[in-house]
Amino acid sequence: MTHFDYSRRQFLHYAAAGTLAASLPGFIWADTREVRQIPNPAFKADVEIALTAQAADVSIRPGPHTHVFKYHGKLLKGPQEALTVIPGYLGPILNFQQGQKVRIFFYNELPEPCVTHWHGMHVPQIMDGHPMYAIRKGEQYVYEFEVKNPAGTNWYHAHTHELTATQVYQGLTGLITISDEHEQKLELPSGEYEIPLIIQDRSFTNGNQLRYVLGMHQRMTGFLGDTLLVNGQENSTIPVKSRAYRVRVLNGSNARIYKLGWNDGTPMTAIGTDGGLLHRPETLPYIMLAPAERVELWVDFSGRKIGSDLILQSLPYQGSMHRGMRGMRGGMGGMGQDDTLTIAHFHIAEQVGDSPKLPTELVPMRRLTRKDASNPDKIVPIAIGMRHMAFQLNGRTFDMLNYQAAEKIPVNTIQRIRIFHENRGMGRGMRGGMGGMGMMMSQPHPIHLHGQQFQIVSRRQNNRDEGYDSVKEGFIDSGWKDTVLVMPGEEVEIIKPFNDYTGLFLYHCHNLEHEDMGMMRNFFVS
Repeated sequence: MTHFDYSRRQFLHYAAAGTLAASLPGFIWADTREVRQIPNPAFKADVEIALTAQAADVSIRPGPHTHVFKYHGKLLKGPQEALTVIPGYLGPILNFQQGQKVRIFFYNELPEPCVTHWHGMHVPQIMDGHPMYAIRKGEQYVYEFEVKNPAGTNWYHAHTHELTATQVYQGLTGLITISDEHEQKLELPSGEYEIPLIIQDRSFTNGNQLRYVLGMHQRMTGFLGDTLLVNGQENSTIPVKSRAYRVRVLNGSNARIYKLGWNDGTPMTAIGTDGGLLHRPETLPYIMLAPAERVELWVDFSGRKIGSDLILQSLPYQGSMHRGMRGMRGGMGGMGQDDTLTIAHFHIAEQVGDSPKLPTELVPMRRLTRKDASNPDKIVPIAIGMRHMAFQLNGRTFDMLNYQAAEKIPVNTIQRIRIFHENRGMGRGMRGGMGGMGMMMSQPHPIHLHGQQFQIVSRRQNNRDEGYDSVKEGFIDSGWKDTVLVMPGEEVEIIKPFNDYTGLFLYHCHNLEHEDMGMMRNFFVS
């Protein structure tokens, strides 16, 4: 693993933050080094949780235990179901209700700085897990926020500058579920009939220790492991009954993109995306799931033979660098996968007599259009580019407190945003021979925006080829999202509210190696 000396860098960041706070009215960073260490007595929490990031040795595979970084959780106040501990190295599942006020005491017991991001949650800047708030070993950060999100599946993970990829890889990941009144009226499968499915790829040494070695090639394409884990376990087999289940799927991998499908060709039924439940269920032949994306599946095992298995797989697909790429190591993240990968076996272990029916409608949803934008004629750009062997957004790499004029957003507005691959500075070989830099540039990027969820307005493929045809039917663009996979040559227009909270909110590639290399920027909402 690679580690960094943060002391001088953090001093410079804190000094710069004080300058920023003095120059921008309403920016409260200067006060937070003190405020965040203790609870706000005026905040009346319904749920209190102690969450500690610490080193641990856990059993992942047969043989020696594996040294990991792990979130340890303890419920201090609130309903018993607010925290569910799962076996293995992943953090506990946090189960919230819309409207609850949540206080989380985050303790860092790691030998390096750490900060936690509540991915997909609509919270204030100071509670969002921006890397400027990373705390050192032995320090505490108090998160306090009201759950404003609707019912859905979110997650939490480390978000430390230049250490996100390694800290997430070592285990700092956990699931968040949210419930609300609309969802409860649907009576969706719950309890033992609701299954979390956190998919990750990892590599191990002969002694069962996590292996994470980055050369330039892996930095540019993202790290790929040679072993698939589900909920922190290898060779996952999940016993089920012959009835319908709700399966919450998270792609928790650093870089690998999955093409989810069933081994017998059964279509997939989606009932939710990143931002919550869909208006209506959608049936697809397969589902593309990039790092950080979530999908909720309705899986009905009714009528299947006892003792049989339904296998969730990642199906082959082509990408911009498909030729010559093979198997787990050669799949190049989203740039093609020649082999079928087994994710999990669902083993029909028991026959039951009845099963809930799939609702024809789920939750009300208003589709935003260009007419809803606060300034319909203005489009905020997110340009994916590369210069000097470094991925960039809008022509720059990450600078902790920096933002450009185009990245300044008025609060309580709705913005059109265009995400696209820029051509400037790509170098020779891009359109023709796919050489060197062109090969690295022409790859998919999962773009994540912090703050409120957004909706996808349109996709346009400028350089369509057979690679795109192998994935095009797997996108769910009708629901609320916080991460969108932008394929090579593709332009995606989204529409996003920026309500309630001011401050710096990140947007970045969720290929975590790309993020750590600086493919991240700030929106300043004011």
